[in-house]
Amino acid sequence: MKIILRECPPRAAWALEQAGVHPLLARLYAARGIASKDELDDSLARLLPPTELRGATEAARFLADAIQQGRRLCVVADYDCDGATACAVALRGLRLLGARPGTLSYVVPDRAVHGYGLSPAVVELARQQRPDVLVTVDNGIASIEGVAAARAHGLDVIITDHHLPAMVGDRVVLPEANVIVNPSQPGCGFASKSLAGVGVMFYVLLAVRAELRARGAFADGAQPRLDALLDLVALGTVADVVKLDANNRRLVAQGLKRIRAGRMHAGIAALFAAARRDPARATAFDFGFALGPRINAAGRLADMTLGIECLLTDDPQRAAELAQTLDAINRERRDVEAGMREQAEAMLERLMPAGEPPAALAIFDPDFHEGVVGIVASRLKDQLHRPTFVFALGQDGLLKGSGRSIPGFHLRDALDLVSKRHPQVLKKFGGHAMAAGATLAEEHFPTFERAFQEVADEWLEPHQLHRTLATDGPLEPQWFVPEVVQVLEQQVWGQAFEAPVFSDEVEIVSQRIVGERHLKLTVCHAGMLREAIWFGRSEPLPPRALLAYRLSLDEFNGNRRVQMVVEGVAD
Repeated sequence: MKIILRECPPRAAWALEQAGVHPLLARLYAARGIASKDELDDSLARLLPPTELRGATEAARFLADAIQQGRRLCVVADYDCDGATACAVALRGLRLLGARPGTLSYVVPDRAVHGYGLSPAVVELARQQRPDVLVTVDNGIASIEGVAAARAHGLDVIITDHHLPAMVGDRVVLPEANVIVNPSQPGCGFASKSLAGVGVMFYVLLAVRAELRARGAFADGAQPRLDALLDLVALGTVADVVKLDANNRRLVAQGLKRIRAGRMHAGIAALFAAARRDPARATAFDFGFALGPRINAAGRLADMTLGIECLLTDDPQRAAELAQTLDAINRERRDVEAGMREQAEAMLERLMPAGEPPAALAIFDPDFHEGVVGIVASRLKDQLHRPTFVFALGQDGLLKGSGRSIPGFHLRDALDLVSKRHPQVLKKFGGHAMAAGATLAEEHFPTFERAFQEVADEWLEPHQLHRTLATDGPLEPQWFVPEVVQVLEQQVWGQAFEAPVFSDEVEIVSQRIVGERHLKLTVCHAGMLREAIWFGRSEPLPPRALLAYRLSLDEFNGNRRVQMVVEGVAD
């Protein structure tokens, strides 16, 4: 690993500090592109307006008509946390805006049976609810056949999504929906292209409320408080690992403020309890590593209806029961994942005869579980720093794969090039730069594996295959206090606005293994002895080392002390 320092413009850091920002935060924010204190204003008034999101105004008119006419609306969800929260936001929001009892329903595909998106099979599933309108959340932009099937049955379709549209050759192809709301569609000038699916649905609801307000639908100027949905919006946004640009940070910050103040939905409170986390000290980390995985586990191993129902119920006891079920499924998911990782690591010995992995990896085993391939791909990508695809055998006899990538390698574009060079190999594919999915026949796997590696060989330079970790440099001794750690934890960190990681050369005073696979350290830093831990590391360190680390609070018997959590060591 190579440890590098983020550039910190001194003038921006000075300006932030002069404006009253904590000196350490001023330095960290400046290194992440913040130039003025105004950019740190996370008030709802600073959100980008819905009118700038292409299709939102048209969707608002359509849905306002549907609500006022009592038409039956069926939300078509996705089976991950973003899709589950988007579904809950849609149903709760439409109810707040006046949708009549009995006119709202939802369906969510079974990952193994229906696959992803609004397929013709999912349309048939939705038709059992006897809807007039289908509203997709976190899916639909590439559902050409599914939308056509819905329209052929006389259903109207509103698509809300954030994924990239389908391509035929070099041409973008959009489904023939009544309205499409998606910041990634051609011609959309919305400044935040990184809205999660739940964020897109929240924006649609804002537009619907404005439309109904203009129609005089709310008596005495009163209107529904859609900010009550922001705990759900924040969870889905962080869990989907979208870029936390300024607009997304505001959405997340507002959700966290509500949760810390105790104003959250019953399901969110129950998930915090199941994860043994304190909502009064909620952080974005909790969304990404505690609540999100429990919701996602339902879609991976069971039925995402469990996750959605947890987010929809207002009964604390029912929410607690569902959260405990989700917690049990998540424990099962961890066991399945551990077994698959052991199998995958054994297979790597065959793929790495010289000890060095190829430029990209594609792995398949008939015993792999389809619901966990994405997590295993992510773990292997982190371990080896290579674009990685992991495939499992689906119920339809086809291989279903999930991929994760590294900086500089656009995964969806790589799949597109593979499909052009080998037109018969990929039956379906889609995704983003850093994550994608693909479906192919088992006999075509060797061809895909070779083609995928060929693209990586062509696109990736040797230096890109060497892991680098950007840090915020040395940390001054005066900041090693619990109060500063709490200040850092209160901020919104995440994808493309990374939590602070510092780097210092230290002397290793002592080291031992705890819990079988964690390295417990005592280090000398700036003349002071400090406690450190490296989770998942068992190999010893040399007497002196350049460590990359973050700060955490270790609390035991009412005592709090600052601990260094090691993220890496320089080669």
